[in-house]
Amino acid sequence: MTTTEVQGSTGGLGPGRVLRPRVKVLPEHARSHNRSLVLQTLYRSGQRSRADLARETGLTRVTVSDLVAELLAEGLVIELGQRESARPGKPAVLLDIDRAAHQIIGVDLSDHDRFRGAVMDLDGRILATAEVMIEDDGTQHPVTGESAAAQVDALVDRLVAATTAPVLGIGVGSPGVVDLTGTVLTAPNLGWSALPLQQRLAARTGLPVIVANDANAAALAEHTYGGAAGDMMLIRVGHGIGAGLLVAGALVYGSHFAAGEIGQVMVGTDLGLDATYTRDQVLEHWLSVPQLQRGIHAAHAAGQDATPILREAGQRLGIALAPVVGALNLSEIVLSGPTELLDGPLAEATVHTLRSRTMAENHADLSLRMTTQGQDIVLRGAAVLVLSGQLGVS
Repeated sequence: MTTTEVQGSTGGLGPGRVLRPRVKVLPEHARSHNRSLVLQTLYRSGQRSRADLARETGLTRVTVSDLVAELLAEGLVIELGQRESARPGKPAVLLDIDRAAHQIIGVDLSDHDRFRGAVMDLDGRILATAEVMIEDDGTQHPVTGESAAAQVDALVDRLVAATTAPVLGIGVGSPGVVDLTGTVLTAPNLGWSALPLQQRLAARTGLPVIVANDANAAALAEHTYGGAAGDMMLIRVGHGIGAGLLVAGALVYGSHFAAGEIGQVMVGTDLGLDATYTRDQVLEHWLSVPQLQRGIHAAHAAGQDATPILREAGQRLGIALAPVVGALNLSEIVLSGPTELLDGPLAEATVHTLRSRTMAENHADLSLRMTTQGQDIVLRGAAVLVLSGQLGVS
């Protein structure tokens, strides 16, 4: 088989598996696909010989040797020396991705009071951090529009200055609806509409930039670093509410890139079944971090227990999720946001509502848990955006 061969599985989810491509791999894309397959194997497994790579990817040794030579020349792969072996003959030379050769910048725009960023290595380890508060000192309200975009510019400038190796790329997780060109079509909480953020940052820095919805970035982090093992929905609770969906090994974007925008789903029936859409009855009204914090503060000020507020928010989330779980037969729901708000009564109420509103025999194995990635989930997801976009690795 020549170097245009295409081997190896890229479907499904789980440790060591790359996300399924959104488009069919054509013959003219075979070399790029095979290159990503070699890099993916090294990224997940590390310290493999050329023969190991051929065996694990299904590519021929000639193809692997050709690709490895290319990757060595580009400084993406390094030789680690000969493997210790008791077998006769020349020991195999071990290879790995050069994990110190490049760094990644990740930016998280999802917090309700600040923008956060980090410089990371290729394994998602954070090397340096920076943040900017987004509250206007005069009004006590978050800045929006061009002022908020200028804050992103300033944060990225600080992060670029903090790098100590060539930058593989910049990944950004933004709230709102983001298309595949990295344009923020709408982010109401930031006052953005049709903001070409990816193009803006690329022109400013001269570096590859990938901008995606923050919940989608978080879902990628849970897949790559958190061990998500099946069809999964990640609920990101911050300034607003968003969700990332991984189904059959691929992110779900939707016809207008708004898949997962459950925060604007009307879950209140308080006004009756004939009531028309109103922002006062959407999920975000009960579940966003600022709304929860205000409710808890008011309860404590009145000397009352805040648990009912958390339980009601969990019930509303369960109402929103039940049709999704029923339609997609998901295996896992992951919550991402402040643990002190989401874990406990809120999560318990969500599970109870889901169980009571779906057929138990169809969803008996459904689990709901907090993310394993903590507050850095969007930052690490931004790193996955770059790894996937630049190297085909996840």
